[in-house]
Amino acid sequence: MTAISETVPPDLSGGPNYERVTVIQPKSPWHVIDFKELREYSDLFYFLVWRDVKVLYAQTILGFSWALLQPLIQILIFSVIFGSVAKVATDGIPYILYTTVAVIPWTYMSVAMGQSCESLILGQSMLGKVYFPRFMFPLTPVLARLIDFVISILILVAVLIYYRVAPTWNLLFFPLLSVLMISVTAGLGMWTSAMAIRFRDVKHAMPFLLRMLIYTAPIVYSASAIPEKYRILYCLNPIVGVIEGFRACLLGTPMPWLSVEIGMGTTLLLLVSGALYFKSMERVFVDVI
Repeated sequence: MTAISETVPPDLSGGPNYERVTVIQPKSPWHVIDFKELREYSDLFYFLVWRDVKVLYAQTILGFSWALLQPLIQILIFSVIFGSVAKVATDGIPYILYTTVAVIPWTYMSVAMGQSCESLILGQSMLGKVYFPRFMFPLTPVLARLIDFVISILILVAVLIYYRVAPTWNLLFFPLLSVLMISVTAGLGMWTSAMAIRFRDVKHAMPFLLRMLIYTAPIVYSASAIPEKYRILYCLNPIVGVIEGFRACLLGTPMPWLSVEIGMGTTLLLLVSGALYFKSMERVFVDVI
């Protein structure tokens, strides 16, 4: 990859005319994301995100109500199967309340990861026509789906009010946990989108993997069910830190700093490695269309 910069040399003749010189030089291998370039294409980035939001609910009867129905149906199903039938232990918390605070962030993450995985494949008609930062493809669904997340918080607020859960100081960590949630989704999105355009099996395997991922985090069960000797290994899954953190943040239970801090480290590794892999595959995106 190369970096293109333009410089204007001084006019030695003293006249008003000058020539613009374009300098092409190799990028540093560690220069993964060019934030200056992303800023220059911010208008296009905004358009892509807004297009995803509008297309998502175009010509639908219920419109943005789908952002409420999808997590609500999952909450009801989990409450019946795992709460009433299986009677999964929830540390004394009503199961609907216990699973709601986990399903809301998980719904955002699963849907955004699925769309991010297919972003390059669906946008392949643009790849060979005009240049713009390719990182926009996997990041667009990650940002567009935040609209759904914000709307679905209405369900969460209603359940908290119904069970009379008073806010605590843990609520101050909500922005931090939201950033962690977005970062995990972005990291996995970069990995899977770059893999999906090279290996088309990933696109077909992604729905199955997302269904399996729900059981790798304490969404339908309590993290206390995991034996203590496996707890650190379990916390290496960054989704665990997100779910456990949101649960403590909203229900006022002790903040599980072990899972959150380990999850933050894993998320950082996921973001950096995902960006490096995406950048290394970027040169073959057009060739494999």
